[in-house]
Amino acid sequence: MATVNLDHLVKLRRDPAFRATYAAQTHVVADGNPIVWLQRLAGRPVELVTGSDLIDPLMAMAARDGVKVAFLGATDTVLARAAESLRARHPGLEVVARIAPPFGFDPTGPEADRMIDEIAAAGAQLCLLALGAPKQEILAARGHARHARLGFVSIGAGLDFIAGTQRRAPRWVRRIAMEWLWRMLTDWKRLAARYRDCGLILPGLAIRALRQRGKR
Repeated sequence: MATVNLDHLVKLRRDPAFRATYAAQTHVVADGNPIVWLQRLAGRPVELVTGSDLIDPLMAMAARDGVKVAFLGATDTVLARAAESLRARHPGLEVVARIAPPFGFDPTGPEADRMIDEIAAAGAQLCLLALGAPKQEILAARGHARHARLGFVSIGAGLDFIAGTQRRAPRWVRRIAMEWLWRMLTDWKRLAARYRDCGLILPGLAIRALRQRGKR
């Protein structure tokens, strides 16, 4: 499962390999209000479903149904704290593997295959990927092709929020659709160029959405 946002749309335009990876995803949800608004303009409304908001419902389901889970991404500290927190919230949750890749990790290399095989060998049926785009989406497609019974969900910084190593925007900020502004103000140096690129493609996407609406 991929969680599409404007940054992904920028990357999809530039990277044919990323487009192929997205085409291989079995599920895609709208992770960002601009995606929701564009879909409404096109006359094809969808609900906002962020990767971070998927974690607790999925872990509740896993604990209830005996689905074993794995975490791949972030750091050892983040994974340990997130696992502890999620086990406390969802008694019975089995986290059977936690892997924090080294810096510069290549999701298309042999090390990626080894990690995927290790997760499958541990008996995991669901793996949360906290690698950021496009690495997590590439690994999800590669992993599912390698182990068809193992599902992957790309959740970005979701485990960092649960571990407390990053702070998510307060609920009221998210409710008024200003989480993007919160993130930009709290991490300006890293996100300024990203939001600039997202802003540049938005008018064209809006025009395209309106044209699609007219064809319905």
